[in-house]
Amino acid sequence: MSKIQNAFQNGKAFIGFLTAGDPNLQKTEEYILAMEEAGADLIEIGIPFSDPIAEGPVIQDANIRSLSVGTTTDKVFDMVVSVREKTQIPLVFLTYLNPVFKYGYEQFFAKCREVGIDGIIIPDMPYEEKGELLSIAKANDVDVISMIAPTSEDRIRRIAGEATGFIYVVSSMGVTGMRSEIKTDLEGILETIREASATPAAIGFGINTPEQAAKYGAMADGVIVGSAIVKLIEKYGENAKEPLMQYVKSMKNAVISQ
Repeated sequence: MSKIQNAFQNGKAFIGFLTAGDPNLQKTEEYILAMEEAGADLIEIGIPFSDPIAEGPVIQDANIRSLSVGTTTDKVFDMVVSVREKTQIPLVFLTYLNPVFKYGYEQFFAKCREVGIDGIIIPDMPYEEKGELLSIAKANDVDVISMIAPTSEDRIRRIAGEATGFIYVVSSMGVTGMRSEIKTDLEGILETIREASATPAAIGFGINTPEQAAKYGAMADGVIVGSAIVKLIEKYGENAKEPLMQYVKSMKNAVISQ
């Protein structure tokens, strides 16, 4: 079984995202461990990129801040090595195809295996084009996480049927960011996914309040929160640990209340 699925073994999972290197890599490590302590079951680590097309302004700005202090992919790998000395929580990279391509698929995924990365999310890689790196990732025990946005039932079934790790259900079309209302027929999407796959499905894009976490946690196997966490880090910088822990604890409690 994929190690990622351990995140879903004890009920509903809370998945938190942060951008590596914002405000610096030492704090990224501290905040990963703090989120785990507060109840997060899996952490997505964003590798900063100059053109993160799926991201809204909050995470775009975090990428800029991270790059401006000299964060590189190799430095992110080094940070993960340090994290892995302290925890075995499932860790997933979120990055774009260009940084992985430039690093070299073989080298990148071998390094993921070496440092203990369990999966990767690549928002700008179409489902039809994942074949070029899927076998390399699989050979290194790295799950390529499938993203499913509102689309046809046939396409949902096809993507879900091949999914490993967990399925990232995109709540709304467009870029990441906090939303006050989500109008997508997520129950219908999840029903189609479950007809095709036993892989856990978590909802992301827009969730930022405990009320939303409870609502979508009741539908899915977990919820994913990114922009709200990154916004807290933007606000508090190097002093974000306590606010972050309070927020994650409130969101995890809301998820498991279902």
